[in-house]
Amino acid sequence: MKIKPLGDRVLIEAIEETEQLKGGIFIPDSAKEKPQEAKIVALGTGGVDDNGKKIKFDVKLGDLVLTAKYGGTDVRCGDNEYKILNASDILAIVN
Repeated sequence: MKIKPLGDRVLIEAIEETEQLKGGIFIPDSAKEKPQEAKIVALGTGGVDDNGKKIKFDVKLGDLVLTAKYGGTDVRCGDNEYKILNASDILAIVN
């Protein structure tokens, strides 16, 4: 991986599903909602609290998570698209 997030940030890859309606009609990308389910592909160095203690991440590499819909910064690395966001923008871990 060429991208390494810093601090309490994580790098995620969106999990997009192709959507097809019952008549074989495909929904164009511009009409779809942004995906909220993503996979953790890299973790930052971790945050620090007011007392200088390191804050541990609640997620680990490979976890499937739900994220805030419009949070984070889009990043391209080669042909892949990722998003860097704060750990606080992760809403839940999907089992």
